[in-house]
Parts: sequence; C-alpha cells; structure tokens
Amino acid sequence: MRILLIGEYSNVHWTLAQGLRTLGHDVLVVSDGDSWKNYQRDIDISRRSTNIFDTLQYLRLLKKTFRKFKGFDVVQIINPMFLELRAHRILPYYKFLRENNDKLFMGAYGMDYYWVKTCLDCKTFKYSDFNFGDKPRIEESYNKQYIAEWTKGEKAELNQFIAHDCDGIIAGLYEYSRCYKPLFPEKTTFIPFPIDTHTIREHAPRKKNVPLKLFIGIQKNRSAYKGTDIMLNALQRVNKEYPDRCEVIKVESVPFTEYKKLVESSDCILDQLYSYTPGMNGLLAMSKGVILIGGGEEEHYESLNEMTLRPIINVLPDENDVYEKIKGLVLHPELIDSLSKQSTEYVRKHHDYINVARQYVNFWNSHGQTKS
Repeated sequence: MRILLIGEYSNVHWTLAQGLRTLGHDVLVVSDGDSWKNYQRDIDISRRSTNIFDTLQYLRLLKKTFRKFKGFDVVQIINPMFLELRAHRILPYYKFLRENNDKLFMGAYGMDYYWVKTCLDCKTFKYSDFNFGDKPRIEESYNKQYIAEWTKGEKAELNQFIAHDCDGIIAGLYEYSRCYKPLFPEKTTFIPFPIDTHTIREHAPRKKNVPLKLFIGIQKNRSAYKGTDIMLNALQRVNKEYPDRCEVIKVESVPFTEYKKLVESSDCILDQLYSYTPGMNGLLAMSKGVILIGGGEEEHYESLNEMTLRPIINVLPDENDVYEKIKGLVLHPELIDSLSKQSTEYVRKHHDYINVARQYVNFWNSHGQTKS
C-alpha cells in the first residue's frame, strides 16, 4: 500500500512508518518533527513563527507539498490539528486529502475535544489531566487554556467533523479509546504505540553500592499540567534524604537525540503522573531496561490482556505516593534487575513496531471503502 502519515507526536508516526516499510509498504511521513523535539520525517513542514512573512512562507510550503498528496491508499493524520494553522484553515486541507485519496484515518493520541470532554465528566477516570475524582482540574493555566480551546469553538467543531467523517479512529492509549469507543464503537480501535524492538538493550546487572540514577524530563511551561512539578518535588525529597543512594538527572526541553542518551544512562524514569498508561517516552525508556515510575494502572494491563508482567511502578497523582514509591526503590535496589528485565519483555510483547504495524494494516483494510 501507499501510505501517507501526517503530523508527529513523540515519534509515533516515524516508528510506525519503519514497521510498515519492513512489511513492504510505501510510506511517506510528513511533519514538523514535533517542534523542538525534531523527530525524523521525510518531508518537513515546519512553521518558523506566526509573523506575516513566515505565515506566507508556510502557506506556500503547504500549497506546494499538498499537491503531491494524491492517490494514497491510506492517509492518517496525527490529530485534528495536524497542521500549524487555525482550525478553520485546516478544514480545506482535510477535505483535499479526503477527496484525493482512498481512505483517511485519524489518530487519537493526545489533546483533543473528546479527551478533554471525557476527563471533565469526572466519572470515566479516577484521575486524569483534567480531574481528580469528582473534581475538575481547572486551576492550572494550561488546563484553562486547553479547556477553552477544545470544548467550544473551531477546534471542537473540526474534531467533531473529522471524527464523524473519517474512515476510522485509532487510539494509542487505553484512556483515549475510552473517549472515542462509546461514541464511535464501529470505527474506533485501540492499538498500542510502536517501539523499534531492534534497539532493545538489556541493562547490565546493577553493581552494589552505586547510586540509583533517576531521570526526569521537564517541559517548563507544562510542568504543572503534566505533573512533573509534583514528581520533581517528591524526587528531590528522596534525594535530600538519601543523597548517597540516588542521583537526580533533570533535563528541560532537549532535542530527542540528547534526551535518549540521558534516559539510557539512567536506572529509572519519572513520566506521566496523570496517566493510566505509559506514553512513548516511558516505553522508549522501558525498551532500554529503564524502570518507569508513572502510569501503570490495572485497567491498562487488562486492555492488553497482560496477566503476569507488572514492570511499571504505578503512582497516584499525589506527592507523598510518588515519594514513597521512589523511596521504596532507593532502599531496595535488589528489585531493579527484575523490573528492568520485565520492562524489556513487556515492550517486546506488546509494542513491537512490526506487530503494531500489522495491526494498523488490518484495521485500515477492514474499515472504509476503497474508491473505485
């Protein structure tokens, strides 16, 4: 098949493309590299800024590149907002793709109308980016911004239009499937994120009396929204209490290549406080035998039919709980080797990029009608 993947979140599309190419498909990845993360892509559609000159340059770039996006068997967009434009300006590009290609699918991989709406019902999830139990999380500036942008107005309208119009919706996390499946049961599926298992590397057995290396990545402007502020506070408390037993590796908004090197040199990574499920960064770390302290609720394991492996140190969105879980590892380093081995086994079993690519192909083939 000829496949066009537009947009990028955390290297999902590029990794998926590698799996699809291994299966013999012709794949084109078009993105801006997910901004400063600068992930690989075949065609770059980065927008430098929102000033008039750069905006005109960007529109010319889109006009030139979109001419080529015809005759694909499958087009998949990463999100309703798959271009760096206002939602009402994205709609004509979506319609162009819809009219000039056989099938079009939408990824449910992150922030969108259905995610925000479901979280705010305060019933579907015990906790999320937008709720603690029956209380909505609306105090952080980022939360207020996302709620305002996605629950009403042009972004909400675009998301709803595409969700109803596209051939299928692929959720990359258990949580996102819970948002779409009740409303679009026939056209929604959950497929785990892909990880290149050829790069899996087992951690060497830990040496005794060596400090535990704990990694945390900070996106400065989104720290409160992502929960890294809480995780960092807990981490610093443990480090202050046991300075000889642990070492903190903290980075802020670094490119992907540098990020990978720092993660791989660590024993543990703290990520996704408000999630039930490991995201791409956590999975990448796990594939290197790095232990994830973050989202690993039972619902997530059940969605994978995983009965035995429990490699993730699941934490609640509470500083004391995070503190106790980190301290437990620091005081019991003998657990590290077993959890590290489970982590790589888990990624091989559920996130192998070729097996994931097969699941995508099967879903694409079974949904929508090929144009004659």
